[in-house]
Amino acid sequence: MRLGNLSGSPLAVVSVGLALMGLWTLGYGAATTSADKSINAPAAIDETGVVEAVKSTQRMGPRLLQPPPNDKLGLDIAIEDRDGQSMKTLHEALARAEAGEGQARLVFFGASHVASDLFTGHIRRELQQRFGDAGHGFVVPVHPWRSYRHRDINIDSDGKRWKTHRIRVGDSEIERVGLAGVAMASSRPGSFGLVRTVEDGDYGRNAGFFELYYLKTPRGGDLDVLIDGRRARRISTRASKTEPGYAAFRVADGPHSLEIRTVSKRPVWLFGLTVERDQPGVVVDTLGINGSRARYQLLWDDVLYREHLRRRDPDLVVLAYGTNESGDESPVEDYERNLHAVVQRMRDTVPDASCLLIGPSDRPMQVEERVFEDRTRTAELIEVQHRVALEYGCGFFDLVAFQGGALSMVQWAASDPAYGSQDHIHYTRLGYQRLGEVLLSALLEGMPASGDSDAEMGSTTSADAGSSDERLAK
Repeated sequence: MRLGNLSGSPLAVVSVGLALMGLWTLGYGAATTSADKSINAPAAIDETGVVEAVKSTQRMGPRLLQPPPNDKLGLDIAIEDRDGQSMKTLHEALARAEAGEGQARLVFFGASHVASDLFTGHIRRELQQRFGDAGHGFVVPVHPWRSYRHRDINIDSDGKRWKTHRIRVGDSEIERVGLAGVAMASSRPGSFGLVRTVEDGDYGRNAGFFELYYLKTPRGGDLDVLIDGRRARRISTRASKTEPGYAAFRVADGPHSLEIRTVSKRPVWLFGLTVERDQPGVVVDTLGINGSRARYQLLWDDVLYREHLRRRDPDLVVLAYGTNESGDESPVEDYERNLHAVVQRMRDTVPDASCLLIGPSDRPMQVEERVFEDRTRTAELIEVQHRVALEYGCGFFDLVAFQGGALSMVQWAASDPAYGSQDHIHYTRLGYQRLGEVLLSALLEGMPASGDSDAEMGSTTSADAGSSDERLAK
């Protein structure tokens, strides 16, 4: 499919209209009416069985949660799953948080869409406003790349004195990276990383609990941890064998900073730092890596990945990959096999968590000036992700459908104000804000209104135990 520049042209209206019409049809084409239940229907046909058989083999497309808006781009679509229960664990955790009985934890893995912490930052803010602020979550305390940032928290470091370990294109060896798919290493005394709560705004102003994730090795070096400018502890990362290490610090809930500073020439490896609060609410971990692919997770050290993910004890795990893979040339069969392995490992590690796959965004190819073609591979990846998500009991969120269909990125980039970047890959801040709004509505679909959780979801007095670090019970 080929399309010229949509800005101000009749083709824009036709293309968007067709995309909307297709979504309405796919979203509601399988609805059951009273006529379907006519007493004249043949008694030998098990209608429920037929519907279930169709649902298991034929994708009907996402439902529209709201009519298409007139004043903004992006369609309010639902999460697709096999039984409407893919977000059950998340909803139960949010209900406990709202009742003041625990915390809800969300972990977002992905590529640059996630790494920006723009749509995830919106979701963090909105969830914490409604269900309680339990802290910012997991961050890398040293810049793994120059543009690394999170909303509502300050990060400062001399990143050039640290070596970043991560998976890149062409890598095939297992890397000892942790939860975020990144490890920061330094053998230079005085190398530092600092994380500080923000001073302005309504979010990220307080912390009451920090936990440092690091690596213990036979040759490990020493580092000082300073809280609010004063040394709180010197940590030796030296040990008889290589294994994960943790150091927890509790402080009075309020504004704080935590700094890590190396003090020896022996190597220090850091994986991340959690910034949390000992109170009910929501924690959202943003773990995006620019240029990443889902298969890269298979090269993350298995022991570290599993131990770190279990330690975060998530109620929802999100895998938001595919945009980079849409430009790859490897067989789709290989992509599907690798995606199966990624999701299988995640499900084996935290089997009780809700899970969600977010598909690739629209990524058109510019073939001539103001002329774009659709990448047919994108649709193939969407079908694979949808199929794998349903197989493992996960939800699926279709970014291309959210944008309005194939080649919608051309319209997003040409609109005023722009929702899409001129690279026709990323969104603008406004586009990510819109994604955060729509995805949040999809995540919360089926949740009762505030104050109605007991009536509509049953008792929320779960006796689930907290993790070994004595965090607030979930």
